[in-house]
Amino acid sequence: MTVDNRRLPLYEAGELTFPVLAFGRDEVLERDTAWGEHSHPTHELLWNEVGSGMARVGQRIWTVAGGVGLWIPAGTRHSGYAPAGSRQRAVHFSLDAPALGEEPVAVEFTPLLGHLVDRLISADLPEESYLLTERMIFDVMGPSVRELVLDVPESELLRPIVDKVRSDPADQTTLTQWACRLGVSTKTVTRTFEGETGLGFSKWVATAKVKHAVALLGFDLEISDVAEQVGYRSVSAFITAFRRVTGMTPGQFRGQGTRMSEMHN
Repeated sequence: MTVDNRRLPLYEAGELTFPVLAFGRDEVLERDTAWGEHSHPTHELLWNEVGSGMARVGQRIWTVAGGVGLWIPAGTRHSGYAPAGSRQRAVHFSLDAPALGEEPVAVEFTPLLGHLVDRLISADLPEESYLLTERMIFDVMGPSVRELVLDVPESELLRPIVDKVRSDPADQTTLTQWACRLGVSTKTVTRTFEGETGLGFSKWVATAKVKHAVALLGFDLEISDVAEQVGYRSVSAFITAFRRVTGMTPGQFRGQGTRMSEMHN
């Protein structure tokens, strides 16, 4: 299946002004879709009602799924990706709205937050009610403890590892085997990973696998099938690794996204 590559412009924060805008309300992506690097003149709240997505800012990749959204400040350059079958939505707020900081922040997209967003964008509200609803949105919206973000190392030494794990998350190549292929010591590989990402080899690979698993969990795949596709020989080992990274079981994580989807359908 070909990828639908979409291009959007680069704007500085505040370069254009307009009332709150919403996108993606009715579009279920027919193809895998990639958004090239772009930036908005407004703050963006991004989430998935169906399936999953990702957003990349520099070396950092955020997973947007399972009731976890992403706040992207105005003027922040980012790119994105979502697989076919996803329904990704975004709401843009003017610079007059309260901000969550100068860096992207994963947010807990609760049913209450979803109802408030729907009220803000779907009703012809009087100005007083509109402003009250917007204030309530920023009152209930906060950072998510389930943030799933991965720093991608950029050194040439680690590029073969990164490319392999991202293209084939079921790959079982060990640290020792990679060090042998790259002609360096295991300590060199570990130190390079830790220096660029804050994680050692094993934890980085496990997190990358879980990120891929989250994308698969956004659809109707059995958890055993997801485990196999990301390289775990048993469901119990996969659940343990998933909980270690996300703080939740795969079923709990999937349930968060299902509730969000049901709430808006």
